[in-house]
Amino acid sequence: MDAPARHGDAKPSLTLRRWLNASPARVYAAWTDPLKLAQWWGPGTPDDMLVADLDVRVGGDFHIGFSYAGERHDVHGTYQEVVPDERLVFSWYWKSTPERVSLVTVRCRPDGEGCMLTLIHEQFFDEAARLGHTRGWTASLNKLEAYMAQEA
Repeated sequence: MDAPARHGDAKPSLTLRRWLNASPARVYAAWTDPLKLAQWWGPGTPDDMLVADLDVRVGGDFHIGFSYAGERHDVHGTYQEVVPDERLVFSWYWKSTPERVSLVTVRCRPDGEGCMLTLIHEQFFDEAARLGHTRGWTASLNKLEAYMAQEA
């Protein structure tokens, strides 16, 4: 579950783990294929996805835009590490607060008949940002879990 980390002047972070009934390759594809990502990303429905532009390579950028509760939300970042079927590391910032850049690491590891996904989001601006992202990531991972189950 969520493991907040704050030591001295360190910025808040979160770690979420989720076992998924899918191979690491399928989970990785759900993060890197825009059509698959649109099925589970964000708090709303696939119809709420407005843009999923993913240039999945080191130095490549992404832009994900969605509508929720009558508002448009756009997140951007740059891929820093790309290891197919294993790991993605990318910067993360909202269009509304581009100065608040954080870092996301997604790891996929084989685990029995499925995959253990570990999501680490670090360098949050403050505790409120960490809490909001914890809610958002938890909701998205719930949807990813359901998506992986129906695609099995």
